[in-house]
Amino acid sequence: MERTINRQQDRMNETDQYTLGQILGLWALGGIPIWVLGWLVHPALSRGLPALEGGMLRIKLLAAGLAWQFVLAMIILYLEKGNLRWRTIRERFWLNHPISRKTGRVSKRLWWWLIPLGVLSVVLTLVVAGPLDEVWVKLLPFLAEPEDFSFDTLLTPEMLPQLKGAWDLFWWFLVMGIFNTFFGEEFLYRGVLLPKMRGVFGRFDWVANGVLFALYHLHQPWTLLGILPDTLLLAFSGRCFRSNWFPIILHSLQTVFFSVVILGLVLGLA
Repeated sequence: MERTINRQQDRMNETDQYTLGQILGLWALGGIPIWVLGWLVHPALSRGLPALEGGMLRIKLLAAGLAWQFVLAMIILYLEKGNLRWRTIRERFWLNHPISRKTGRVSKRLWWWLIPLGVLSVVLTLVVAGPLDEVWVKLLPFLAEPEDFSFDTLLTPEMLPQLKGAWDLFWWFLVMGIFNTFFGEEFLYRGVLLPKMRGVFGRFDWVANGVLFALYHLHQPWTLLGILPDTLLLAFSGRCFRSNWFPIILHSLQTVFFSVVILGLVLGLA
């Protein structure tokens, strides 16, 4: 039954594709609120706040922008399908078992690909991204990260005692992370957009998706080059296996890692 549904969904997606204008419009709708919150609202409201309160405010504003992406994805789904049932979400957003490119059938053995892909994602994030960001900022120094935006400001010896017991910081980061790597960014950019981009970009739809997702990060432009390899990997994994659980899981590795780090700081283990 699931295989039949998947084949029907594939045929529908191939004939019901977005135009370039629709793709760029949805990209902008998902990005503009978070750009405004990051570059206009946060500086205006954080002026004069202590570092911890300013960091907390930024996390809350980013969480709000990411929550909007979830709302937008649900609005689009309802307009297209007329309901928000789990079955509809699962089929439209490719939340299914991986599908073999050779046979076009579900193959649960393909889940094992998460291991090498996960290792590659970690390498791209922890090893490759940093040097690429340095090159990017040297070429375009006006895109350098403002000092009061940096997470490193919370890791100074003076700040560490203030983080102990700061459970609000942990819970708000967790909320932001869930919308960041699951309900928000992944639902919109992989769930809504990726299945509908082949009509414009053909078999390179995953490349276009990865590039657009990297460019969406204008709220932190100092990372645009460094995150590109990983955003391409996320889009490729979703398209290759026709299952967006792959990019969701790979993307969520970041949330798990940083949540553990912040939990350690809140518990005073640093």
